[in-house]
Amino acid sequence: MHGAVSMKFWKMHGLGNDYVVIDDRRKRINDKRLGTLARNLCRRRFSVGADGLLVVRNSRTADIRMRIFNSDGSEAEMCGNGIRCFAKYCYENRIVRRRTMNVETLAGNRRVELRTDKKNTTNVRVNMGQPSFRRESVPMVGQGECIDEPVTAGDREFRITCLSMGNPHCVTFVEDVESFPVHEIGSLLERHAYFPEGTNVEFVSVRSPEEIKVRTWERGVGETTACGTGACASVAAASRLGKTGRRVKVQLQGGELLVKLGDSAILEGPVERVFEAELFDGKT
Repeated sequence: MHGAVSMKFWKMHGLGNDYVVIDDRRKRINDKRLGTLARNLCRRRFSVGADGLLVVRNSRTADIRMRIFNSDGSEAEMCGNGIRCFAKYCYENRIVRRRTMNVETLAGNRRVELRTDKKNTTNVRVNMGQPSFRRESVPMVGQGECIDEPVTAGDREFRITCLSMGNPHCVTFVEDVESFPVHEIGSLLERHAYFPEGTNVEFVSVRSPEEIKVRTWERGVGETTACGTGACASVAAASRLGKTGRRVKVQLQGGELLVKLGDSAILEGPVERVFEAELFDGKT
């Protein structure tokens, strides 16, 4: 920020995947400061605490633009829970006054639909685009697709399926996801030499053709209670391997999301505002 100024923000979450949301359409925050601001704001116990920072900006190609910064200050291309929080924020603050809006992201424009009661947004559905299994779209070393291929991490072999949901995902299926060492293996796969820009990692247990359980190791963040793009990637990978159908309930640490695969992946679930407050000067 320029000088000692204040800015209001919302703290929000989608199934525990939490964000600080700031309206910066007037560009009071210097672009070069956004990563540092995200790191400072997202520190748990020392600041607001969150998995990421969402910044509202004006768009020339959509109704509004979303910039997403992980807790380590890196900028992300897309986030399913983040964009659902973002849409609720924009609608309830009358930034975009329609319950259907187009949001510009680094992964392209995304169509978002809000379900509301008399006062509040109760559920948000977002068109997440088409999954791409091409290695170059992830990006990932090699050519063609990576479907159920072996990889070694921590002296153990896993079979991975990799794809892009506008951001990179590496999906592996395990017998018991609840007891799986997600922190150990997730951190190894995130930085594996296969992924020059790093990757998000999903650990998936299939409960039935209509339901899966997922834990996500998020690039630049660590394990999160939910990940929208990760939920879509997990269903896309499971469907591709014949493990599920194309309409799947995804059980995450923070709750349940619904993913439907068609021409695009459709993600639906709840989002909540936790509180709103005011931020003072750029050193916070």
